[in-house]
Amino acid sequence: MTRRVVVEADGGSRGNPGPAAYGAVLRDADTGAVIAEEGTTIGIATNNVAEYSGLIAGLRLAETYAPEADIEVRMDSKLVVEQMSGRWKIKHPDMRPLAAEASGLAPFGTTYTWVPREQNKHADRLANEALDGTRSGVTVAEEESLVEEVEAPAGTPAPGWGPPGTPTTVVLVRHGVTPHTVEKRFSGGLASANPGLSDDGRDQVRAVAEWLAPIADRVDAVVASPVRRTLESAEILAARLGHEVAVEPGFAEMEFGRWDGMTFAEVGEQHPDELKSWLGSLDVAPGGGESFRTVQARVLTALERLLEQHVGRTVVVVSHVTPIKTIVAHAVDAPLESVFRMELTPASVTVVSWYGDRPSMRMYNALPPGNDVFGVAATKW
Repeated sequence: MTRRVVVEADGGSRGNPGPAAYGAVLRDADTGAVIAEEGTTIGIATNNVAEYSGLIAGLRLAETYAPEADIEVRMDSKLVVEQMSGRWKIKHPDMRPLAAEASGLAPFGTTYTWVPREQNKHADRLANEALDGTRSGVTVAEEESLVEEVEAPAGTPAPGWGPPGTPTTVVLVRHGVTPHTVEKRFSGGLASANPGLSDDGRDQVRAVAEWLAPIADRVDAVVASPVRRTLESAEILAARLGHEVAVEPGFAEMEFGRWDGMTFAEVGEQHPDELKSWLGSLDVAPGGGESFRTVQARVLTALERLLEQHVGRTVVVVSHVTPIKTIVAHAVDAPLESVFRMELTPASVTVVSWYGDRPSMRMYNALPPGNDVFGVAATKW
């Protein structure tokens, strides 16, 4: 049974802006017992910045002491709860990087609940104690983490094994739009017409780069498929995150052979029997192209290499629709047929963490909060 925890968070400033601090509490959801708590000052800031800082601190407590637990966040800040739930846009520039950092820490499925101030007294007390100089930093109420330690097999650790509770996290980013994306044309891997990003596509990826910037110090590498549109996307991300781009051919898009550059309707007119055989099939390939089974084999081989090379670290991987959906199906132990039932938006972010050899799906098809470039509601992660 998945463990459940509650994060209670608050923050405030004496002056708005003025001397500011936050308080955060991590509780076991079933018993109400305090697992860890923190009260820390942050210098001169506004109430809203302090409240977001409290949220971030609470999510970090959950990441450290309950890395695989389901999380409910409870706060008396209507602003933070509504923005993190995706119902309110984040208009203030000071809030966007804080919301992005909080989203990056929140596992997929994290919920946000507004509570009256009197139900958030513990977190408020911690913030005030920090402002009064009577406490600073984290206090752990339990010696043991909520995470159950995973023991590696005897001998050499298996690929992907890291210290208990330290995940290997893969941030999967789909490339931005190209002319083929807009025109809904098949675009394959290295054997394709290989269109580059459009201006809109570059804007989309820049927005993702800004969203990921708060976790730049945690990123170990930026890896890309060698296809032009993914390389261009990866270069934008890598420049913002302070890395060079490493290339992994295994993450290239499926080869569509003679269908490449054609619309679905055009393929239906020119190759109707081939299209009929391909739809819903995992083993049939377009003429001169690859089947889903072939793509699965090379993508999972590349994934294994990646996990071996970056144990316990965070890696940004810039790839395509088919490889990303293949990794997601593998992570959630779904049949490969599930790729036909997933939608993946251009320049979207999907996050999977591996705790030892156990994958944990944290986010799928997410877009930067409050970013109108995408024309869709914000999605948290």
